[in-house]
Amino acid sequence: MRITIPTTGSLGDVQPYVALGAGLRTRGHEVCLATHADFERFVRCHGLEFFSLEEGGQALQASDTGDRMLHSGSNALAFLCEFARLRRPLLQHLLHRCWLACRGADVILSTNTEFLLAESVADREHLPVVWTSLQPVAPSRFRPICLFRPWPHGVPGSSTYNLATYAMTGLGMSLLLGPPLNRARRDVLGLPPIPFYGPAAAFLAPRLCLDGYSIHVVPPPPDWGVNHHVSGFWFLDPDPRWQPPSGLIDFLDAGATPVCIGFGSMHDRDAARVTSIVLRALDQCGQRGVLVTNWGGLLASPVSDRIFSVESAPYSWLFPRVSAVVHHGGAGTTAAGLRAGVPSLVVPFMADQPFWGRRVHALGVGPKPIPHNRLNVENLAESIRRMITDEAMRRRAAEFGGRIRAEDGVGRAADLLEQYFQSGTHSA
Repeated sequence: MRITIPTTGSLGDVQPYVALGAGLRTRGHEVCLATHADFERFVRCHGLEFFSLEEGGQALQASDTGDRMLHSGSNALAFLCEFARLRRPLLQHLLHRCWLACRGADVILSTNTEFLLAESVADREHLPVVWTSLQPVAPSRFRPICLFRPWPHGVPGSSTYNLATYAMTGLGMSLLLGPPLNRARRDVLGLPPIPFYGPAAAFLAPRLCLDGYSIHVVPPPPDWGVNHHVSGFWFLDPDPRWQPPSGLIDFLDAGATPVCIGFGSMHDRDAARVTSIVLRALDQCGQRGVLVTNWGGLLASPVSDRIFSVESAPYSWLFPRVSAVVHHGGAGTTAAGLRAGVPSLVVPFMADQPFWGRRVHALGVGPKPIPHNRLNVENLAESIRRMITDEAMRRRAAEFGGRIRAEDGVGRAADLLEQYFQSGTHSA
């Protein structure tokens, strides 16, 4: 099969699909990943075809709108509004580029960030679509969509609330993005408008849905259909050509095992303040630290016997070498922390990150999450101290890591995809 995967956003929105694409490629499929130009080298070095949807994912997130989106916290409606405001000016260009990327494909793997484009291009080209997600977003009466807080335990009304969260999300996307999307469908693809609930209703179609996370972390609810599968996380092992930055291995070996702190692609205009909090908290609890600066959530600090700063490093390499991890709670970073078998503290910024923080805490493999806007020296130091000294938490994290490492999410997803199309039950 020739498979096209359109996705945009941060590295966390791209890397799992590179892993899945690489796994499919080893089985003889042709895979094209369509995403930001930032990631071309990353995609191509794993043997996948690349198609540029948009120039700069990092620049988008550093914009005023992107900054507001990144700091929307647990406010799902604020996140949806800023996400839509970021996307509206780009829709026509993105739809045209997505259409070009999907020409000649046999199937489109739809993703959460680009499902509107995927559905529209599939309409135009009469292509089958497989829904994929890195988070639990398909409707269920047993839990809310991952953008919303859970209903209070033991209080009647949870089923109604849970279903309402999916309806509100679908309605919000239709109201915020429906008009510009319909203009783009008309101007670019010559298509009629989508039905009011068209994209959201895709969940109800009898198509294959693949969720790239572990059943040990988020078990599938009993009201999902037989074609909806939770495959396991889609991990990407480090490029064998990758080498650690000069001095990092020496730092790791030079003293007590350090704590790793980094906030991934979460750009922060007040990174100096946050970096100061992190350094003071590490000092207060007497811990060494590896600071991962990435897209600007932290600032690089001078190397010392207590602190080492690195712009980036594969989490699958770094996390098993540290004693605990403090991160933003992106789906991929959460998965890497769980796989490493060390405790994690989630400091969520937006969207699904509070959800992953609650899951880590509920599993007993990390302290209660600290929202980014409530982070201070005292609560960060206390949480780090607990991750280092709580032997029961450390034991649970190690055991849980073994369960995650025993899964083959990419292989399972590839099996399901092949079986689905070999069965002949799909339709465009």
